[in-house]
Amino acid sequence: MGTGRTVVVFGAYGHTGRFVVAELLERGFVPVLAGRDPEKLGALAASHPGLDARRASVDDPASLDRALAGADAVINCAGPFAATAAPVIEAALRGGVPYVDVAAEIEAIVDTFAHFADRARAAGAAVVPAMAFYGGLADLLVTAAMDEWTGADEVHVAYGLDSWHPTYGTRAAGAVSRQRRDGRRVRYARGRLEYRDDEPPAHKWVFPDPMGARDVIGEFTMADVVTIPSHVSVPEVRTYMTVEAARDVASPDTPAPVAADEHGRSAQSFVVDVVVRSGVRERRAAAYGRDIYAVTAPLAVEAVHRILTGRTRTAGVASAGEIFDAPDFLTALAPHITVDLDRTDAAELRPDPRRAIGVPGAE
Repeated sequence: MGTGRTVVVFGAYGHTGRFVVAELLERGFVPVLAGRDPEKLGALAASHPGLDARRASVDDPASLDRALAGADAVINCAGPFAATAAPVIEAALRGGVPYVDVAAEIEAIVDTFAHFADRARAAGAAVVPAMAFYGGLADLLVTAAMDEWTGADEVHVAYGLDSWHPTYGTRAAGAVSRQRRDGRRVRYARGRLEYRDDEPPAHKWVFPDPMGARDVIGEFTMADVVTIPSHVSVPEVRTYMTVEAARDVASPDTPAPVAADEHGRSAQSFVVDVVVRSGVRERRAAAYGRDIYAVTAPLAVEAVHRILTGRTRTAGVASAGEIFDAPDFLTALAPHITVDLDRTDAAELRPDPRRAIGVPGAE
């Protein structure tokens, strides 16, 4: 439990931020509501009597310092993270508090590792980017599946979403990423990020039951191509997305998520299916749950809890799989997420995943 420790939630009134505030309260933390919009901040504070609300803006360092004053940690839920991550990390380093964010923007996460690794390590500070459904969850699954392996030849992460109703923040972050890439798509191959102008490949992926075989967009690249290689020696990290979800997020007409239960979660369900291969050996892991935005909250809050209770493996800028005990962390996510872990090392017990996804030369 949070034992009354104070956690600033920057962007608390956003869609994901509200889930994070609720999760903090549920676990005994004291959230501090922070953000730059005074009307939205005031409305959220009115629904949570007794919680402190502090207006802060990324272009006003003093306001960020005031927002973090007296806090034990900060969770940044305010995108686009290309604009917010660096200023909030700077404030966290000045204030001597750990930083966690829920970024899914590939370039913003790369910037965090590039610009703050040395300073955060020297300060003994914990800076954990992408502690969310995209980035953090697959990194934990891959790390848990690998167990004693120190490297792999390839990692595949397949997202089986039955739908994807994007939030305003998702659309805004996506627009910033597309602008930074000049409209190109990105993949991680041969140990580096590559930017390409061609169309992504189409495949079929055989998800665990009950989803089964689905059409997927290959090289639908997510934050995992930064988080996983940041601590795993692997030259190929490929991510895939079910076609229906990819169409949803690409369409300007797809509405935002709508609450379908008393907790505010949407009806959207998911499975994240991970395959790690080293030579002829194969290991797999899968996670099942509901509402990709809602499950980000327990991921981020569990991260803060572990940092504040000293259950970390390193300091500095680190992804989830590097800084935390991955199997133990995944176990702690129940009942929000159900995990199926397979470390059999017996490739012959399952079809070669490259055949399932149509990788040339796998026959």
